[in-house]
Parts: sequence; structure tokens; C-alpha cells
Amino acid sequence: MARLVFPPDFLWGSATAAYQVEGATREDGRGESIWDVFSRRPGRVHAGENGDIAADQYHRYPEDIELMRGLGAGAYRFSLAWPRVYPEGRGKLNPKGFDYYQRLVDALLGSGIKPVVTLYHWDLPQALEEKGGWTARDTAYAFADYASACYTALGDRVRDWITINEPWCSAYLGYGRGVHAPGHRSESMAASAAHHLNLAHGLALAAYRATGQGGSVGIALNLSTPRPATAKPEDAAAVERLVDRDSRMFTGPLFGHGYPEAYLKKEGLALPVEPGDMELIAAPMDFLGLNYYSEPAAVDDPSAPLGATHAPSGYPETGMGWPIVPQGLLRQLRWATRESGGIPLYITENGAAFEDRVQGERVHDEGRVAYLRDHLAVCSEAVHEGLPLKGYFLWSFIDNFEWAWGYSQRFGIVHCDFTTLERKPKDSYYFYRDVIAGTAE
Repeated sequence: MARLVFPPDFLWGSATAAYQVEGATREDGRGESIWDVFSRRPGRVHAGENGDIAADQYHRYPEDIELMRGLGAGAYRFSLAWPRVYPEGRGKLNPKGFDYYQRLVDALLGSGIKPVVTLYHWDLPQALEEKGGWTARDTAYAFADYASACYTALGDRVRDWITINEPWCSAYLGYGRGVHAPGHRSESMAASAAHHLNLAHGLALAAYRATGQGGSVGIALNLSTPRPATAKPEDAAAVERLVDRDSRMFTGPLFGHGYPEAYLKKEGLALPVEPGDMELIAAPMDFLGLNYYSEPAAVDDPSAPLGATHAPSGYPETGMGWPIVPQGLLRQLRWATRESGGIPLYITENGAAFEDRVQGERVHDEGRVAYLRDHLAVCSEAVHEGLPLKGYFLWSFIDNFEWAWGYSQRFGIVHCDFTTLERKPKDSYYFYRDVIAGTAE
């Protein structure tokens, strides 16, 4: 097998999110988030689990950073917990919240690791949800205020910012399908939330530009770009209808193409767009982050919503039941390059859940190693094809709270014993270390 070859300046990193790894949900003045509330509702999260302790990175970050240093990664992507900084979402700032993030950033920089900070990874302060959450326009302005405070507190050391992680999940899983916090089931609420999340990105981007700090700002999207199940024209048309809802509702306004009117008209949806919104949302950003895990196949189905549905796949699957389709990543990188006009791209999440085999001090995860090898080979191919892929962040650095799946699914390259909180690098950790060192086969 050929070596995985990447340019010397290719950025290697790993990623996590605050609610999934920090724990300490009731310490040092942190407020309540929608996931704290959602997790306590019976039947919403596997086995009634929650993020109260998670991987306890709030207390164990020095140990985790030492593992990152041993990995050789150049960057760590993590998120700030909005309710840790503003317990009520806005108003009174909690200094202890920023104290923690300042210690974390300083420790990363002291180990030669670049902090890449996500401002919003789904933990909306519950106080804002009680005022309408992302269906309320004011939440976007509260987010801009929070972002400005983060730039002031950390912008002298943090040069790379991601405004929002996967707004599709927040809008459609949280407000449309009810399987994520806050648990609503309304297509119109999902559409309103989508616009206000896009607006929040635009406002936060404008706030950063106003600081003059000169770093880079982007957004991380989980695009869905299915392949047609057959060569029939009706399946190709079905794909486009799904892409309108699941991708162009975000890439359209972000890159100045507007919202997908065919989708909105078909569903009878009206977005709460006000004068100036679209210009704010479409302001040029510095990069686009892509969170890629799988690629479905789509087929025309007049009985399904949008007249389209995902077709069965013969590919092997991860523990989440997601088909393993490495070439789908290459197709998505090409699509994103066209859609975005060729701005720099980063894989901001890529990885897989598999069962680990713990044997003494070793943790074997052959499935994850194979998954990573195949997807990194596609990344190498993309770079050599000339696509503007500049870096890769593996999801995830450590096993964590996997949202509605609780602790039943493990994505980490570091194993976390959720009883003792002991950390053990997995075989995939050592494989990724070799990739970063340029010696992986």
C-alpha cells in the first residue's frame, strides 16, 4: 500500500465538544444548557445518561494535552460552553468560565498545539431556550454578544475560530425531529431555527472582523450530498431535492446563492428573513469546515417527504449503522469546492464508532484504523487532485458523551473508562501518530 502523502504545512488535529467531554456541569458558576435539561427527560438519551461527568476534561485537561503532544498533532479543535461563560445566555459574565478556557489555551500553546475554537457546539443556555431558543431572532444577537466576549477574552491567543458546528443538526434534529435538544417536532420551527443559526454566524463573523485581530473564521457543516441509487434521471432529481434541504439551506445563503426556493415552496415554508440578513450571512469567511462520516444513496420515492428517500446500501457499517463510503468524501470535497468558490477546506470531523477490545494496557480497534486509513487515502487523493483541502481533524480525541446515544458509542482514539476515567491510547492513536509523522503505510 502506498504511503499517505500530504504537504508539509497540512494541519493535523483532533476534535471534541464541550458538553461531550468537559463534565463539571454544576461547577464554577456554569449555567444550565438545553442538553442538561434534555438528558434528564426519560427516554431521550440512551440509558438515561448525561454529560455531568463525561470524560472530565474540565479537570483532566493537562493529562489529555500530554496525550495530544505525544500524538504529534498540530491543533486541537474544542468548543466553548456558552452557559459556562454566560450562565443565562447573556447579561452577567461568569469570569470563572473564561478562567478555565484561558488555562486550557495556555496549556495547549505551551505544548506547541494550536487551539481551534468552536463557539457553538449545541449547548444553548436553557434560559435562552425558554425565550424561544433558535426560533427567536434575539438568540442570534445574544450569540453575537457571547462571541464578542470570547474574542476579547481569548483573541490574543486564539487565531482560528469556528462560529457554529453543524447548524443542520441544531435546526432539524433539535427543532424538526425532536431527537436532539431541545426536542421539538416542527418543520416550520426547524426552518426558522436554520435561518437564525445562519444569521448568528453572520453576526459573529462581523463581530470578529470588527476586532481587527486578523485571525481566521469559518463554520463547520455536516453536508449531506447523497449519490443517486441508480442512473435514472428521477433518482438524480431526488438527490437534488435532498441536497436543497440538508445542504443548500446553509451553503446557499453562506455563499451568496440564497435559500433553495424550490424546497421552501414545496414544503410551504416561510423564513423570517429581514432586510440586511442575507448580506450579513454571505460575508466572505476564511475557510469552510466539513464534518464527514458517511454518504447515503438516494432514490425517488413519491410517498416520502420531498419525494426522495435513502436507499439500502451494501457497504460495511460503523457501530452507528452508518455505511462506510470513503469515496463519498472525495465527491463531497469536490461539491463543496464548487459550491464555496474554492475557499480553503478543512475536514473538521471524520471518524467512526466501533467496539474496542481492551486487553491490559492495549486497546484494539481494527475497524477504526481501517476506516481512518481509507478516508485519509481519499484526503491525500483530494490534495493531489488540487482541491483546497488544508487540514484534517479526527473525531474524536477521546471517547465521550455521544448525544442521544449516551456512552453506548465510542469514537475516540483514546479510550476512556467512564467509571475510573482512566485514559488509554488505542491502536488508532498510534496509527494516526504515524500518519502525522509521515510514516504510515
